[in-house]
Amino acid sequence: MFIGQFQHSVDSKHRLFIPANFRKGKHRKFVVTCGLEKCLFMYTPDGWKKITGKLQGLSFTKSGARQFMRLFFSGASEAALDSQGRILIPANLCDYAKLKNNAVIIGVQDRIEIWNRTLWSKYQSQVQGKYAEVAEELVF
Repeated sequence: MFIGQFQHSVDSKHRLFIPANFRKGKHRKFVVTCGLEKCLFMYTPDGWKKITGKLQGLSFTKSGARQFMRLFFSGASEAALDSQGRILIPANLCDYAKLKNNAVIIGVQDRIEIWNRTLWSKYQSQVQGKYAEVAEELVF
């Protein structure tokens, strides 16, 4: 399970340091793809298998399903940790998520999200006031 929030830099070669607690155990390889709200989703191989299994049930005859699947899978890239605990993020994904210098890496249960620091801050400001309302609707 991935939890927590960390800030790291994206270097000029699009490499990003992955926090140590996200690299524990067998987590040496990941799949990174376009996420929602302009972030990137990063899955372990097992997590990727799980999410793609769920997506197989989407109907290709529905326009929204086709649009989502095209972006989700065409943007996907395998990423292996280097000896310094960094991954290489392809330029197209950096462009999509507006990653230049600073990134926020968050754990969201079964995936990691990578955000542009400014976009993450704006997102937090927008949703924090709705936290209790959403919890009541979804959880309680």
